[in-house]
Amino acid sequence: MHLSMWTYPWDIQDQGLDRIAAEFRNRAGLNTISMSTSYHAGRFLQPRSPRQKAYFPEDGTVYFRPDESLWQDKLIRPLMAANVTERGDMLEALTRGRGVTGLKVSCWTVCLHNSRLGMLHPDHVTRNAFGNANYYNLCPSSPAARAYAVTLVRDITMNYRPDMVELESPNFMGFAHEYHHEKDGVGLNAEDDFLLSLCFCDHCMTRAARAGVPVEGARRTVARFIAELCERDVPERQFPEFPAAGIDAFGDHPDLHAYLAWRSEPVTSLIGEIKAAADPASRIVLIDLKDGWLGGVDPSAVGKLCDGAILCCYDMEPNAIGDVIRTGRAALGSEKFLGVGLRVFYPEVGEAAILAARAKAAVDAGADGVNFYNYGLIPAKRLDWVKAAVAAIS
Repeated sequence: MHLSMWTYPWDIQDQGLDRIAAEFRNRAGLNTISMSTSYHAGRFLQPRSPRQKAYFPEDGTVYFRPDESLWQDKLIRPLMAANVTERGDMLEALTRGRGVTGLKVSCWTVCLHNSRLGMLHPDHVTRNAFGNANYYNLCPSSPAARAYAVTLVRDITMNYRPDMVELESPNFMGFAHEYHHEKDGVGLNAEDDFLLSLCFCDHCMTRAARAGVPVEGARRTVARFIAELCERDVPERQFPEFPAAGIDAFGDHPDLHAYLAWRSEPVTSLIGEIKAAADPASRIVLIDLKDGWLGGVDPSAVGKLCDGAILCCYDMEPNAIGDVIRTGRAALGSEKFLGVGLRVFYPEVGEAAILAARAKAAVDAGADGVNFYNYGLIPAKRLDWVKAAVAAIS
C-alpha cells in the first residue's frame, strides 16, 4: 500500500535526510515521501524546524535542477529556487538514496498555479468573462502553458526517475483563495466563485470555437450573471442545484451548458500529453478534489490517460470519504491507482482516532493508499497519529 506524507524540501534540509527517513519509516510507518518539486508562495508556520518557525518560499519556483536542453525553445520556463543552490538538491538526494532510506519518492508537482509566471506571461493566464486576468493560473488551453507543464514533468521524470509524480493544478482554478490578500465585500457564494473562475481567454475562445461550441454566447451569459451578482445588496442563489447537479445545474442556459461540457477537453488532453511525454518508469497521478468538474476535470476520461488519482478529503467525515472514494473508483476503474489525501490539522482532526477512522473509511471503500498533509506543518507528536492511522489500515 502507498503510504506517504507531503513534505517540503526545506523540511528535509532542516531535519536532515537520515532523521526524516527514520521518522517516516519508524515513527509514522510510511513507505513513501512526497516532496514538492514546484511550488507557489505562502507563509508557513514550521513547528518542526529548529531554525525557522515562519517560512516564506519563493513564488512559482522549482526545487530541482532543470535540464536546459529541454527548455531552450520554450516560451514559459521554470526558475530554480535559490534554496536548491544554497542548501542542496533534495530531490536528487531522495532519489539516489532510496536504497538507504527505504522510501519511495513521489514528486508533488504544481503545474499551472504560478503567479510569478502568470505575471511574466499575461497572455497565457485564465481570464474571466470580462477579460480580466487571473495571474495565478496559467491556462490549460494555452499552447505555451501546456508546453511548460508537459516539459516540467518530462524533465523531472527523465532526469530524476521518481516512483510517482503527483500533478497539482493541471486544470482551471477557482476564483477565491488562489491569490494573496484577497478582498471581497460582496460575499461571494459558491456559484459566484465558479462563474468568476470560468475562463474566456483567447486560447479558450479559439479552442472552443474550433470544437463548434457557442463560446461567445456562453461568455455573454456568464458576464451577465457576474454583473448581476455585483449589483445585489446581499448574495443570492441563482442555481439551487449547484454544485450537486454538476454542469446540468446550468441546463436552462444552453450555450453555457455546452461550454461547460467542452471545458474538460483542454484539461484531459493536457494530462494525456504530460503522461505521454513522461518517462514510463514514473507513475503519473492527478491530485484532485471531490467536485473536480469545477476545475474542468473529467475523472473517467483522465483515468484512461494517466495512472490514477489522489482525492483530497481533508475535512470530511468517514462516511463522506467512503462515498468520494467509491465514486472515484467507479470513474477510474479497478486497475488504476486511487489514493486519498488526509490532513493532520487541528481542529479538523482532534485526536488519533479521528484520523484513523478517516483512513480506514477510504481504504475500506477501495483506496490503494494514503497521503498525509503535511510533515513540516504539524507538531512531531502528530506523527504518532499518522502511525495509528497506518496501523488501522495495515
